[in-house]
Amino acid sequence: MRPDAFPKTARSWRRSAPRSRAAAAGAVAAVVWGLQEPLDQLVFRCDYSDITVLGKAVTRGRGWRAAGFAIHAVNGAIFGLAFDEIRRRVKADPQKLAVAAAVGEHLTLYPLCYFIDRRHPARGEPGIPPLLTNPRAFAQATWRHALFGYVLGRLA
Repeated sequence: MRPDAFPKTARSWRRSAPRSRAAAAGAVAAVVWGLQEPLDQLVFRCDYSDITVLGKAVTRGRGWRAAGFAIHAVNGAIFGLAFDEIRRRVKADPQKLAVAAAVGEHLTLYPLCYFIDRRHPARGEPGIPPLLTNPRAFAQATWRHALFGYVLGRLA
């Protein structure tokens, strides 16, 4: 064993620790998002649910909710890793950067709701209303992304 092997391992651990924390923060933020969905559905008077969209895309059985949460948490972890890379390159307040990144992702990808409206196997069921032309769903998704970014920025 080379004498300098341990310091390189320690250095790589220090580099991976923020990435692991960012991934975990993204997963937690996604779960917080999913848990608060019933509240924002009341506030926005729109039954749109990302957990439902994801879960019922992969199964129509009893496990759709668990599947939706799992997929959403994995997506959140991946976003947390992407945020960590952005944070390393951009000199900005991490909390503001996390919110801006999350809302920016929402604004960029929301037009893809066209495909949910046209192709989702459970479209029209509770939790999956028409999205692309629905201003309440758009506002709801904006709120959810801002909340996600806030939680991510606080925890990452």
